[in-house]
Amino acid sequence: MFAQIPDSELNALKDLYHNTQGENWNQSWDITTQVTHWKGVTIENGHVSEIRMLFNNLEGTLPASLQNLSQLKVLELSFNKINGALPSSLGNLNQLEVLALNGNNLEGTIPASLGDLKNLRKLHLSSNSLTGMLPDTINQLYNLTVFNVFQNNLSGDLPVELAKSRSIKEFIIAENNFNPSKEISTILLSNSASVDLSEDNYYSAQKPIIAIEVEEGN
Repeated sequence: MFAQIPDSELNALKDLYHNTQGENWNQSWDITTQVTHWKGVTIENGHVSEIRMLFNNLEGTLPASLQNLSQLKVLELSFNKINGALPSSLGNLNQLEVLALNGNNLEGTIPASLGDLKNLRKLHLSSNSLTGMLPDTINQLYNLTVFNVFQNNLSGDLPVELAKSRSIKEFIIAENNFNPSKEISTILLSNSASVDLSEDNYYSAQKPIIAIEVEEGN
């Protein structure tokens, strides 16, 4: 008998398994057993609260049905082989605090719907093949402490309003094609940030800033 989670959540987990070739994962699930036995899945109060599967050989696309994990707080699928676009339906995960998809093969643009994740604290999308401009809605992530889009093919203007947020501690944007912005650096320095520049690339449109880390307590 399966753990008492809604059928919609159980089906979303099974969709993730099938979409990403679960039978080939390094640590696979036996989807005929209780969800509490599935590696990397945390259940709290009858709902899926966390999925953590780093370096687990997930290969394929993220299913839109992940939006049905209504109480999900952590989605950590870094360093796998996930491809395709970021589903816009991820913006429906209202309780999400951590979205970490570093080191995959994601393509396309960052969906504007991610700006609806009002509880998001950490956004890790580095080392993918994401393109296009950042959606304006990124500036609505007022609780974000980590913004990491290092090593993609993103372009356009940097999110000034996000930089103004007092919650930001890490702002990692190097290895993209953003327009250089002294304003971003000035804003973050005014928030007691320490700025880490890479080989004078701040004045290059190709690699403007490698990282800005705000000191704890500010």
